[in-house]
Amino acid sequence: MPSIPALANIATRLRIDSVRSTSEAGSGHPTTCLSAAEIVAALFFAEMRYDPRDPQRADNDRFVLSKGHAAPILYAAWAEAGLFPRADLLKLRKIDSDLEGHPTPRLPFVDVATGSLGQGLCAGVGIALNARRIGSGHRTYVLLGDGESAEGAVWEAAQMASFFGLDSLCGITDVNGLGQSRATPFGHDLGPLETRWRAFGWHAIAIDGHDLGQVLAALDEARRTAGRPTMILARTLKGKGVSFIEGKEGWHGKPLKKTDEMPRALAELEGQLLPGADVPLAHACPTVRRHLPIPPPASPCPHPHTRLATWWRRGRRTARRC
Repeated sequence: MPSIPALANIATRLRIDSVRSTSEAGSGHPTTCLSAAEIVAALFFAEMRYDPRDPQRADNDRFVLSKGHAAPILYAAWAEAGLFPRADLLKLRKIDSDLEGHPTPRLPFVDVATGSLGQGLCAGVGIALNARRIGSGHRTYVLLGDGESAEGAVWEAAQMASFFGLDSLCGITDVNGLGQSRATPFGHDLGPLETRWRAFGWHAIAIDGHDLGQVLAALDEARRTAGRPTMILARTLKGKGVSFIEGKEGWHGKPLKKTDEMPRALAELEGQLLPGADVPLAHACPTVRRHLPIPPPASPCPHPHTRLATWWRRGRRTARRC
């Protein structure tokens, strides 16, 4: 597994890519990406088992981005894993790009369209139930926002997951305390959220979502929890890493201006990179290589196209999974 400093650098690069891509697009939600950077870095590069060259592999762990407006950091994670060139991130939201404002299954690494808040956990329950049906050992991870947790569908899914004892399902709530136009109902108070999830029969863990040690320990605890699903409640700051927007209201859905705000933010983020902490890309997903036998890469590369969906559609009939 990458060291915590290496994961910290990955989280910082995910922030840099999220800021750069949304500023280039002139639209998007950078602040909700910045709050989730450590969570996504830990999931994709230390916890989840998956083949970074084959997103549709049947025994891959599944990830559902319920807070779909944070799509830029999902795309940044797959670029970091080497699925496609990082330069493609600058095509976010362009008319000829497959990197849409919210994730859709036209992309090979997206199982379900998200963005209509409150539906991601429902999909996660279905995916976990299907894993049980077919006898698969893959785990399912769902990243939610604290604002969307006011949706009734979240709690309908919560009670079903508890009823079926879906211990292969792990939810992570990014509790950044700010919604679209105001503070969320409980702000950064994790106590009421813990009480609610436990009342619905889930194993609940409260952590500092920017402390990678706590994030990794919580994911490990979730993996070892039997008989019930787990919800990790991660206290974070919206806009984390960029001092002039960090934890401030009025920045939801606002990209940083390319002329002045973006350069300031990038300079600040680049200053947070730790020298000498990175690992080679070939070892970026050691959890994958330890648990899944990875086939040798094809020659030429099976996905050389700029447009991601192009190569995906060619093999869709045979690669589609349950």
